[in-house]
Parts: sequence; C-alpha cells; structure tokens
Amino acid sequence: MAAVRFIPLFFILFSTLCFSQSDEEALIKLKKSFIGGNLDNWVLGSGACEKKWVGVMCSGDNVTGLHLADMQLTGEVDIQALLQIRGLKAISLINNSFTGDIPDLHKLTNLRAIYLSKNKFSGSIPDNYFDKMGLLKKVWLDDNQFSGRIPDSLCQLPNLMELHLELNQFSGQIPPLIYPAMVRDLNLSKNNLEGEIPESYMQFNATSFEGNPGLCGSILGKECENGDNKSGQKQESASSPSEGIDRSGSGSNSKVLAISIGSVVAVVFLVIIVVLARKRRREDEFSILSKEPFKEEVLPVKVPEAESTTRRKPSESSRRSRSSKKGSSHGGNSGVTDLVTVNEEKGEFGMQDLMKAAAEVLGNGGLGSAYKAVMSNGLAVVVKRMKEMNRLGKEAFDVEMRRLGKLRHPNILTPLAYHFRREEKLIVSEYMPKGSLLYVLHGDRGIIHANLNWPTRLKIIKGIAQGLDFIHTEFATYEVPHGNLKSSNILLTENYDPLLSDFAFQPMANPNLINQGLFAYRSPEYVRSQQISAKSDIYCLGIVILEIITGKFPAQYLNNAKGGIDIVQWVQTSIADNQVEDLIDPEISHGSNSIDQMVKLLRIGAGCTESNPDKRLGMEEVIDKINEVNV
Repeated sequence: MAAVRFIPLFFILFSTLCFSQSDEEALIKLKKSFIGGNLDNWVLGSGACEKKWVGVMCSGDNVTGLHLADMQLTGEVDIQALLQIRGLKAISLINNSFTGDIPDLHKLTNLRAIYLSKNKFSGSIPDNYFDKMGLLKKVWLDDNQFSGRIPDSLCQLPNLMELHLELNQFSGQIPPLIYPAMVRDLNLSKNNLEGEIPESYMQFNATSFEGNPGLCGSILGKECENGDNKSGQKQESASSPSEGIDRSGSGSNSKVLAISIGSVVAVVFLVIIVVLARKRRREDEFSILSKEPFKEEVLPVKVPEAESTTRRKPSESSRRSRSSKKGSSHGGNSGVTDLVTVNEEKGEFGMQDLMKAAAEVLGNGGLGSAYKAVMSNGLAVVVKRMKEMNRLGKEAFDVEMRRLGKLRHPNILTPLAYHFRREEKLIVSEYMPKGSLLYVLHGDRGIIHANLNWPTRLKIIKGIAQGLDFIHTEFATYEVPHGNLKSSNILLTENYDPLLSDFAFQPMANPNLINQGLFAYRSPEYVRSQQISAKSDIYCLGIVILEIITGKFPAQYLNNAKGGIDIVQWVQTSIADNQVEDLIDPEISHGSNSIDQMVKLLRIGAGCTESNPDKRLGMEEVIDKINEVNV
C-alpha cells in the first residue's frame, strides 16, 4: 500500500521539478530573442523563482507572470518560448522599444492580462486575434502606433475588465461591447475613430473618447450628422466614479465659485446655498474631491448688505473679531459672528477673516458641504457647513470640539475653529493642497497620482492604520470611535502622509439621519441588524486598504450602489479562485518584486471586511499585521 502511494507522490514531485526546469529553459530562450535590457540574473540552473529572476513572478516553483516594464528592451518576442511556460497568466512589456506587428500572444490562451503600453508596435490587429483568449481581463495597448479597426473579438471578451487603446491610430467605428457590465476601466481617446459611440459604452464619460474628431453621440454631447443618435437622451449625472470624478482634471462639474462675502454671515450662508442648489451635483461621495480642480469658470457673486449691518459701528465688528480669537462664545442671536478657536497652532483668525475671504466650493457630502478660503495671514482653510450636527446644545458641542482641538498625532487632522448655530455648524480645518486620497487615487492623473507607487501606498496605509488606532484609544468609550473613515476623509500632506479627518462626530450628529451621513453605518452588521461598534471602523479601514491596493473605486461609497465595483465581493471571489494577484493595481505591480507583500495587504483588507464582525480582525491585530508588510 505504501508503494502504491509512493508512486504518484514521486510522480508529482518529479513533474514539478521538470516543470520548473522547463520554465527556466523557456525564459533563457526568451532572453535570447531580446536585445538590451538588464536580465543578467537569468542564469539557467539558478532557480528562476527561488532566486527571484528580474521581472519573473512565481506561484511556488511555477512562473505565472512576466513584468518586464521599463527595461529598454527591443528585438523579438519569442512566442514559442512563452508557450512552454504553461502557468503564464500575465505579461507586461510596458515602456520598452519593441516594433512591428503585435506579437502572437493570442496563442497564449490562458493569459489574463496583456500590457504592451508605450512601445512602437504598429499595423492592424486581425479581427479574430482575441477569439480564443476568453480568460483575458486586462488589455493595455495604449501609446503605440496600431492602426486599422478595433478588433470585434476584443470587444467580445466575456471577462474583459480593463481596456486601454488610447494614443494609437485606430480608425473606423467602435465595435459594441458584448459584456459591458464587466468593463470598469476604458480609454479609447486620441485615435482616429469615427461614427456614433454604441449604447454599450454609456457608463463611461467623455474623457474616454476625447481626441477622436469623427466620433459623435450623447456621451460627447455631439449629435451625429446622420441624425441616427440612438441614445437620444439627456445625459444623466454621473453614476460611476469615472464620470463623477472627471479624470481629465476639468469638466462641467468642476467650477470655481469666487464669492465676494459681505459682512453678514447669515446672508453669506443664503448665497452659498443658492449657488450650490444651482450647481447641484449627485450627493454620492466621489463628488467630494477635497481638491481644487475647478478651473473653468469664475462666478462673482455680489452679496447685499443687510440693514443691521449698515447700522453696525465698525468698532463693534472689530470687537467681535477680537473676542472670537480668544475662543469666547456669545449666546443668543447676537452670537451670529462668533468663531471659536480650539487650536491655535496655525495662528489666530476670526469670523471677519472668513467674511473677507473668497470661498471656493469643494463639494457636498453626507454631513454637509465644504469650501476653501484663504485667511489674511495666508493660511488656506477648509470650511465645512454641517447641517446634521445638531444633537448637542452649545455648551456640550463646545466641549466636544475643544477635545478634538487638543488632539495631536501625525496622522490626524484636528479642527482649528468652529462656529455654532442651532441650524448648522461651521468647522474650520487646515487645507491640504494635495487633496484627498479619493481625488489622488481616482481623479488626478498628473504627477500627484503618478507618485502613488508601491512604497507610497504602503506608507499611506500604515499611516491610516496608526491614525485610526490613536482615535480608537482616545475615543474608546464611543460606540464607534471614528465613524466616517473613507478615502474622501483622508487628506494627504506634501510628503503623502495621510491625515484622518471628520472623526468622532457620532455623539454630535443627528441620530435620525446618522446612518445617511457616516460611512460606518454602511457596514454589514448595521445594514443587517442596526448594530454598530468599533469593528465597523475596521470594516471601513478594510475598504480603504482594498481601494488603495486595487486602485478601484468602491461601490460601497455610493448611495445608489450604481457605479464603482463591489470591492469586497470582488476580492473575496478572487481569493477563493486563487487569483489574488489579478486584483493588484497594474500601476504598482508592473516590474515589482513585492507582489507577495501586496498580496499580504490584500488579505489583511479582506480580513477587515469580513461580514461577521466577530470574525473581523481587531485593531491591534491589524496594526501588527500591517507592520509586518515591507516595501
């Protein structure tokens, strides 16, 4: 019986050894077809996976991916060599100098991802090229010299999630997507495409198609000349993160609102409300960018002075300004101009400074709206108008705000001042020029986003976890210590250090509307049985971790659940299918030797988003596990 068992075990071990050697031989053959590049440690017999050959990704002893980006390679791509690597799932040749027709990668029918961006490939791609590549999820062919029609077979892939064809010379009409619900990331811009954009692309915004003068359709707001505009419908507000965030950095939603503020703050509030109503945007979270991408239009607004203002003596307003700097608070209606300072580290300023400043609208959120102002001392601040923070009276609210103002930690943003009114509150904090993590991840496509490499993302995650741990210690008696952790409430300093904001608001928020304003109230346990706890913060942390590593916009942030991706379900399914590496944002996985560390973080994020809070990781455990992850 032992002999019977020994034979298959020996066979398995022997087969694995031969399989690994076959992979090595194939890689050496592939290397010989390249010109240039630094592949010096590709030495036969040294162990491609054991010695971590440059650009070689492995699962156990088997090669699963080739990430040969930015290696100054040219020459040929030996497809016969690649065919010998049976476990190959992904190949990246980004930013090299390959020329000629597209390689015969269609023969590698098990591929999940192809990245050929930023080379000099040219010519047309056969229409049936992708017919037998049904497992493909990601196709990046951008910034080459491809021409001819976009292959029909490419748009018929059943698992296609990401498609980048921008900066080529593709021409003709766009083939319809057969499985549009699967595609989350698409860019066909800057080609020579023409005709009407098919209805199957309606979930994408105009930036995905810009730079194609011959295109028309409702997405572009350009009627087709033949009048055959099938969509014929008024374009709705954004229902996906790619639409709502306008990745080009400008757009119809991105306006500058320069408000010439008068001397009566009540009138100022009224004007801001009117302007916001006219500029009404979807209330979903990704409309808050905490950034200043509003560069298209300046709207000067003249604010008439109220009678009481014209009768007020100058000495009275200056007295109020001075008293507010000392942190005093006046009761009754006479206290309408009070601004109470709770943190003097950034200097002192009063309501008069706010009244004289130009206000730039930043966005709307679950608890209110936000705008930017620059004080007379040069300090840029964010002023948040909170409508649903009316649970506490003035004295109790003052105690909570002063407690927040005294906090000091490198990863939290404390308020500087506040203004109390029964109907709404103003909370003033320092403005961060880089903006929110939400904006940098999903909205910005410039140098700020480009700097989100693997070490930076790991640094951000570690800082977020440390900040949350501090909040959980300081507010341990609160039902949910943070309550509103999400990427729009995480701001980035010049050095990409994360600062957590909008925390510990639960005791102050309107209990009847709290589930609409605080993200922790979207955790599974609250949705299921209206239970909330510190573990709900852990769930929110898990969402942010997965968002940072995958680069995907979570559908969990949206009120209507339309747009984005159910990031928890997606990650759980991929882990169950043993396809964890496919989850990682290509922008950090290409050419990286840290895939295993990225996978560790993905598993930590999955552990934080367990549906059952009892099975969810605890705060201390999360910190320990994240600290074990290295660059």
